[in-house]
Amino acid sequence: MNLTIAIGELNTLCVERDTDYGLYLRAENFEEVLLPNIYVMEADMPIGAEIEVFVYTDSEDRPVATTKYPYAKLGEFGYFTVVDYQRFGAFVNWGLPKDLFVPLSQQKCHFHIGSKYILRVCLDDETGRLYGTHKIGKWLSKDTKYLEVNEKVNILVLSETPLGHKVIVENKHEGMLFENEIFEKLNVGDRKIAYVKKIRKDGKLDLSLQPIGKKQSADTFEEKIVKLLKEKEGYIKVNSKSEAEEIMTIFGLSKKSFKRTLTSLISQKRVELFNEGIKLI
Repeated sequence: MNLTIAIGELNTLCVERDTDYGLYLRAENFEEVLLPNIYVMEADMPIGAEIEVFVYTDSEDRPVATTKYPYAKLGEFGYFTVVDYQRFGAFVNWGLPKDLFVPLSQQKCHFHIGSKYILRVCLDDETGRLYGTHKIGKWLSKDTKYLEVNEKVNILVLSETPLGHKVIVENKHEGMLFENEIFEKLNVGDRKIAYVKKIRKDGKLDLSLQPIGKKQSADTFEEKIVKLLKEKEGYIKVNSKSEAEEIMTIFGLSKKSFKRTLTSLISQKRVELFNEGIKLI
């Protein structure tokens, strides 16, 4: 059970008493927070039970508990959609009834309703309010020495660059997935498992979507294409001139990997190239 109630985080609290408005939950230091009736499941929440809830502040800045979880908690990054915009800032949907506020001072560019942005959830120590920030650079640590090569990490795709995709690693660090090592479609906001390939002197990380030493080989790609051709009666209306999106949808390969593999299959006389597609020989 939590010693104190922590805003913006998951809390394990004790059901203390029942009221007309909901259940009051307490921490070990006897701080209390209301769990509104809408979230109360009587069979699972008897007096004295310990339950896990997320605590944030309501429209009047009072702490309130919910059994719903946001897309990102305090100190975490997420990909949020703007649902409202006022002269003093924007509001984004983060999975809870009360939208997350992003002040004008925390926007790197002018937000637009319907657009999505990578934000970090922060806490204003003076007011106790949670807010989102688009200015994430100062929150990314370069202290990555504790990580090891081939260590499994959680990543959030931050942006696409000419070199590949920038990612946020474990809600703490900046990393890079290089284009020539990406064999699937990636989008900003995607969450993936990756592996540490190299820890740079500047603290940034080179990453791989496959365990180091277990990268997908050219043989694997060739067999994937041949297998799909057999499943489609030996012909697929896609070739090296097709759109990258179509190639990714059908074969699960980047256009660069597809063209390289197709060239190899043609040289082996296993596949024949036509104006509109490829055929198994």
